[in-house]
Amino acid sequence: MRVLTLLALCTLPAAAAAPAALNELPSRLEEASHASPLPIDTGAKGLEQLLRKLRTRASVMNIVAHPDDEDGGMLTLESRGHGARAGIMTLTRGEGGQNIMSADAWDELGLLRTEELLAADRYYNADQYFGTEADFGFSKTLEEAMRQWTHDRVLRDVVRAVRMYRPLVLTSTFIGALTDGHGHHQVSGEMAQEAFLAAGNPNLFPDQIREGLLPWQPLKVYARMPFFSITEKGMYDYATQKWQPVRFHDYVANKDINGTLSTNVVEHEGVIDSALGATYTQIAFQGLRQQKSQIPGTITAPSGTHDVGYHRFGTKVPAHDDEQSFFDGIDITLPGIATLAPDEHSFLKQDLENLQLLADRTQKAFDAAAPEKTAPALSDGLRAVNALIAKVQACQLSDAEKFAVVYELHVKQQQFNDALALALKLNLSATSQPDGSFIVPGQTLTVETAASAGVAAKLDKVDLTSSSGANWVRSRETRTAASGATIAALHIQVPQDAQPTVPYFRRTSVAQPYYDLVIPAYAGMPRTPYPLTARATFLYEGVHVTVDRVVQTASVNAKSESEPLVIAPQVAVEVTPLIRYESLPGRAFAITAHLRSDVAGTAAGTIKLTAPSGLAVAPPQAPFAIKERGGQQDVGFEVRPAGLAAKTYMVPAKGVYGGKPFDSSFHPVGYSGLRTAYESKPAVTRVVGVEARVAPNLKIGYVMGTGDNVAAALENLGATVHLLTDDELKGADLTQYDAIVLGIRTYAARDVLKQANDRLLEYVKQGGVVIVQYNSAQYDHNFGPYAYSLTSDPARVVEERAEVKIVDPSSPIFTWPNQITERDFENWVEERGHSFMKSWDAHYSAPTETHDAGQELQRGGLLVADYGKGSYVYVAYALYRQLDEGVPGAYRLLANLVSLKQNPNRATVKR
Repeated sequence: MRVLTLLALCTLPAAAAAPAALNELPSRLEEASHASPLPIDTGAKGLEQLLRKLRTRASVMNIVAHPDDEDGGMLTLESRGHGARAGIMTLTRGEGGQNIMSADAWDELGLLRTEELLAADRYYNADQYFGTEADFGFSKTLEEAMRQWTHDRVLRDVVRAVRMYRPLVLTSTFIGALTDGHGHHQVSGEMAQEAFLAAGNPNLFPDQIREGLLPWQPLKVYARMPFFSITEKGMYDYATQKWQPVRFHDYVANKDINGTLSTNVVEHEGVIDSALGATYTQIAFQGLRQQKSQIPGTITAPSGTHDVGYHRFGTKVPAHDDEQSFFDGIDITLPGIATLAPDEHSFLKQDLENLQLLADRTQKAFDAAAPEKTAPALSDGLRAVNALIAKVQACQLSDAEKFAVVYELHVKQQQFNDALALALKLNLSATSQPDGSFIVPGQTLTVETAASAGVAAKLDKVDLTSSSGANWVRSRETRTAASGATIAALHIQVPQDAQPTVPYFRRTSVAQPYYDLVIPAYAGMPRTPYPLTARATFLYEGVHVTVDRVVQTASVNAKSESEPLVIAPQVAVEVTPLIRYESLPGRAFAITAHLRSDVAGTAAGTIKLTAPSGLAVAPPQAPFAIKERGGQQDVGFEVRPAGLAAKTYMVPAKGVYGGKPFDSSFHPVGYSGLRTAYESKPAVTRVVGVEARVAPNLKIGYVMGTGDNVAAALENLGATVHLLTDDELKGADLTQYDAIVLGIRTYAARDVLKQANDRLLEYVKQGGVVIVQYNSAQYDHNFGPYAYSLTSDPARVVEERAEVKIVDPSSPIFTWPNQITERDFENWVEERGHSFMKSWDAHYSAPTETHDAGQELQRGGLLVADYGKGSYVYVAYALYRQLDEGVPGAYRLLANLVSLKQNPNRATVKR
């Protein structure tokens, strides 16, 4: 994607060559990637908001931990209402959270939540940046989060975002204290304050400065007032579920604050915007509702007044305790840009005052009934800012001063350009022909662009640029459509070395709490840029005005929107299973390589599996021939144990096509209605040799909840697994199953369970076994055979190394068919579990106990009750996460649970 290189406009030291992708405001790149803008950004509504932005240099960045943490109402008020640049720095992509929309988990969930947040950002009108931290799940303490991420990594990422965006004011949704409800939240609150001190320090992170990111000193830093109530008990720590003394830490002054914090600024987010016909909170909630994997789509904005208080932790300018806005004491007029070069007195301030007058004139010329009347004033402003940029470049300012001044002038240049394009009703579309979601290296195709102007503006040219900087255009043809639009057919060829449009970041496993950067130049960006962008340049009153559009596919998604064209590999490969548990001494099993070609014609080559010592593969290599674009072929291999041991083996698939190797997948991530992201992962099967036995001839009914891979693990045990439908739960003969296993959050995802619950209990009473994995508050209605209490705020144990004690080692669930010991709880990932029972009837036994540091003892992670002839089990331990990551102990415990019906000692369960 072509980006305007702001940093290149400044004369910097030779070592400070800036990566091009850093320089365009992310919101402009995101808007360019959509075929059409939001309705509130079109016509008179859109233009009126842009005119507000022209008249101010105000800017604010909100620093948070996860997608959906942002104060969308504040961002919308500042950006759409006050005309400020509004940015978000989100540390993680939310990959450790839950997902109520699809089965995507971990890194795929992170990509999904990135797209959801970008969709929300369009409503906030905010620029988005990300850190390299990975959400490793619920974190109770700041100390645990810092231990995982490290202080230096997080501060480096936040400082990078601040130096990229250069906001006047920093804010955080969280305050860095126990009231934040989550260790990750606390980190984001602390980091906002620390970055306030660090971003302007040239001695910190000098590698960023060598990249071209010069130091930047924000002038103020605020945190939103705590969400949770402060009472005579103190303040409630949601994470540890304890009351604590009222105490906050000021990281700017490095001191504790005892007692409640003062409110310095109140953001009136419930005010109605007359141009938009809605409150800023209402608009923001439209954005929040885009984050469907976490937020129910029915969530509604609060009505009436919605005021949000912020506490100021630091300021570099004089400021009163009672402020009217974040920007009190800061010169946010356009002449205020001159404060960035205080020794320049010959022209800068005067020219900026003239630019301010021109910006003010655009407001006076605005007519909502005839937005085009604003165009002459806007062209004068654009001409003036272009001239001022050239003037600053040629003057004798220091490199740092040029950098700072030109950065802000470039923002004004973009805003004048975009406002003028809207006033002139400039339009551009760019679509790939023929239809297809992907392009591949070496492919030829045509991109058809249509450019038009609604007012007197002349099309000068249409360019097509790639994110790699290479010229893909080989020839072009133009014609004029009946509508008057200029149609350009640009015939292109994709270079052979073009890289797939996949994330620029990756990690080796979910146990790694951060991402490595495959392309460091994209650090901080939401996603890898799309490969092709069209730019139409128009001429109006001697000024060039540009419109950018990312090239789209001709197909549309479920929301009748086209999606950007992406690059796919010529041939991609996935393997199933991704993980295979094999009980020693092992049996022969199959691994299937799933191949897909996106080249025209036949794609023929070879594919093989590489077997490590302990395994043998047949055949050693196999041919493939896929006859059409988009075609697929499965190639099967038999894997046999050859001295299999109790450890993990990696079995990669590697192919060759056209003399070039390939070894990775390319698959879509998301759900209907959300823009698709694409993930690529090495095609590797993990084979886990484990000493595990299971009762013979097991037949298991599985009730899928929000999505997990436990059913596949059960099949690895040799069991026959059937996914139960709603109709089967309500009417089928359940006695045919040795066990019925309920997946995670089933009572939230499957309403039928409330109707079928009595049938499940009757099944247990007649001798069956029901195993309920972790469930949310919807399960807290005594669905078991005896009473229990989960509460709306259930306990969790998040430290994966927290000691698990087996208090009743003689319990049948630990003795047959595998002897389960505390060693089986070693090497777990992310957490022990969540939704631990708070209390339960005496008919349940609780044979384990565990707890986080400082937490009360938790015995509600595993409950077992005899009921009639059968057994009912609740297990809050996160088996589903462990099974995905090859943890043998979780697999052995699952084997014992599903074997419970045949357990010869079952009648001796102790309570």
